[in-house]
Amino acid sequence: MKVSLIDEPLTVQRPVVTIGIFDGVHTGHQFILDRLKEEARRHRGESVVVTLWPHPRIVLNKDVWNFRLLHTREEKIRELDRRGVDRLIFIPFNREVASLSACEFVKKYLVDRIGLEVLIMGYDNRFGYNRKGNPKKLASLANVYGFKIKHLPELGNGRERVSSTLIRNAILHGELETAERMLGYPYYMTGTIVEGNRIGRKIGFPTANVHPLDPYKLIPRDGVYAVKVELKGSSCNGMLNIGCRPTMDSASAVKTIETHIFDVSGNFYGEQVVIHFIKRIRDEMKFGGLDELKIQLGKDKLIVEQLLKVSSVI
Repeated sequence: MKVSLIDEPLTVQRPVVTIGIFDGVHTGHQFILDRLKEEARRHRGESVVVTLWPHPRIVLNKDVWNFRLLHTREEKIRELDRRGVDRLIFIPFNREVASLSACEFVKKYLVDRIGLEVLIMGYDNRFGYNRKGNPKKLASLANVYGFKIKHLPELGNGRERVSSTLIRNAILHGELETAERMLGYPYYMTGTIVEGNRIGRKIGFPTANVHPLDPYKLIPRDGVYAVKVELKGSSCNGMLNIGCRPTMDSASAVKTIETHIFDVSGNFYGEQVVIHFIKRIRDEMKFGGLDELKIQLGKDKLIVEQLLKVSSVI
């Protein structure tokens, strides 16, 4: 997949385009992407996803203290590439872009920069200032600029409603199975391993402290999780704790993400990892000391090992 900025030189063959935020690239998005690729094949053109970055809610300061992303920029690229899209084009989002009407947006970016021939629209897809780019207005633009529009129906057949907001809520409540069903894959987080206090080493459970690459990345609810870990090209099993380590630092308000990777040893500080969250197994707990903590971690590991025997995420 070719990744470009909208202001870079672009030569696209008979572009079939869809536009959206695609945070999470969930099953609803995947339905659109499959139709996009089908139409591109019929049209003998390239499938093109146009997206905005940073996320408009961050730029426009809409509840930005509570808003979190399902995907970082790099994760979005990863998922769209996995879906077989030919091109991904980023429009750097700012208040000037936000002020463009639907007509101005289509003319400036989709017509003049990309030269679209077909526009694929999801059932609730809107863009332009105040999302006023509705089907009627877009039809008139298509007549003026000579492109076709294909409107897609809502993903149905008795399926549950899917949205990025619903997925965020499920993850925040620790409901990973619900999130996975809507995403079509387990939720994951990309981060860097940083140095911690090494307490885990003293009790036989060394941990890698993971720092998310993007401060807006959504972190699941506090607790202990069964996880799959991508590290240095390998897939590993592990268990992960999110929380404030009440046994050791009961007065601390600093949240940590600590991952015990099974059957792996060495110094991985500075390495990038991808953590796939499989299942939340319990709340974070406070113990009477390190001995009690060690016993519980042993129990947790047995549970996690059984869970991950039947998981083949990566």
